[in-house]
Amino acid sequence: MPDRDPLASTYRPPQGLEALEDALRRDLDILSYPARSWVPPRSTPDGRPILDVLIVGGGQSGLGAAFGLMRERVTNVLVLDDGKDGFHGPWKTFARMITLRTPKYLTGPDYNIPNLSFRAWYEAQHGVEGFQQVALIPKELWADYLLWYRRVLGIPVKCGTKAGALSWRKDLDCFEVPAAHNGETEFLLARKVVLATGIDGSGRWEAPPEVQPLPRALWAHTHDPIDFAALKGKRVGVLGAGASAFDNASVALESGVGQVDLFYRRKKLPNVNPYRWAEFAGFLRHHGDLPDAQRWRFIRQIIDMGQLPPRDTFERARRHPHFHLHAESPWVEVKAQDGMAVVRTPHATHAFDFLIIASGFTTDLSLRPELQELHPHIALWKDRFTPQENERHADLLRHPYLGPSFEFQEKQPGTAPWIGGVFNYTFGCLLSLGFGGASISGMKYSLPRLVGGITKQLYLDDSERHFRALADYATTEFET
Repeated sequence: MPDRDPLASTYRPPQGLEALEDALRRDLDILSYPARSWVPPRSTPDGRPILDVLIVGGGQSGLGAAFGLMRERVTNVLVLDDGKDGFHGPWKTFARMITLRTPKYLTGPDYNIPNLSFRAWYEAQHGVEGFQQVALIPKELWADYLLWYRRVLGIPVKCGTKAGALSWRKDLDCFEVPAAHNGETEFLLARKVVLATGIDGSGRWEAPPEVQPLPRALWAHTHDPIDFAALKGKRVGVLGAGASAFDNASVALESGVGQVDLFYRRKKLPNVNPYRWAEFAGFLRHHGDLPDAQRWRFIRQIIDMGQLPPRDTFERARRHPHFHLHAESPWVEVKAQDGMAVVRTPHATHAFDFLIIASGFTTDLSLRPELQELHPHIALWKDRFTPQENERHADLLRHPYLGPSFEFQEKQPGTAPWIGGVFNYTFGCLLSLGFGGASISGMKYSLPRLVGGITKQLYLDDSERHFRALADYATTEFET
């Protein structure tokens, strides 16, 4: 793929990460205005510290949010991640693609600082020519870049820590969040909370009801750990037609599975990607500025067009002779019989040694453990908007109806104004704000929107204290 930068032939990047980090520190120093911290510290009457912002999730979204806040001199920040250190996000766990789906030139977590970009990180190690030879970013390299990003920026992350149910402490004017780590639970206090919990962060991964009664030895969801080596020589059925369905089919075949059959409902696979259409500043920056009816119309159209496997993902699976596609083949009945999973479609009955479910996730805030106490107070789209009957979509209606900076809104205005202190930077923002949380494509525009909303609240909440500080300000410029 030709490089789009006309200066690439003469530019020489810093050689090695040490040189890049020196250049990055200079960038951050040059861009450091205004430099002083400004959020008044808070604590409880008995001296317990109160975080300004707690971020739940230490993947690309959580790290990007943390750095954005730190740039704005909101420094009393902590990131929790329930994964093992070095395994934040899906890239080294359940993501089974070879490369990212997004273009390699995409930016976002770098906040337009060139020396913080993936490209600069890669070129410092492999040169400009090396980057030119990369077609798409290998997923493991993206994970390594994020670890470098975390380290070089000094982002405070507590790994192996799972956040429990948030609760509002009216007496302390902040949220209380149980944080479980190594069998012990600490109760953290925070003025604002960002949920950066990924693609399923507004619900959970879901298998269809026909599959759920099967013994778990016979099936797994694509986000589960799967022992592909144990399936060598066996027959595997895959449900779904999106990228993850083809990814898992490919890994199974590459691991020596005897045959993979992939089933989907549509007459034919989608081969037009609406996400590529959406990669322009108008949609990425301003989808959230549209009236409700138009926001619904755009996102409903994207969903109706379907999620397709990218061409390289499709071809990766199709090159195996023991891979078979079954169109117009929803699973009507699934049962266990003689140690096999027997699947009936409208056209035939099939017996499999194992099933892989790639049916995605369902949106339902009541399923999120961190929202068990809060979800009754949160406005959903069904509380604010009624689509025409022929445009209804049950999952979209369960999406949270977010404010302009990803903040939750009250279901009943005036009953829980504090709910706006929780920011839902997950894929559940899709209808309200477009490609934000869990989508690299939208981070260039969504991260500043998120950070600006948090700093706005922190400033307005303390406006009286800031006014008193102004009134007391007495630093003289000269003697009279």
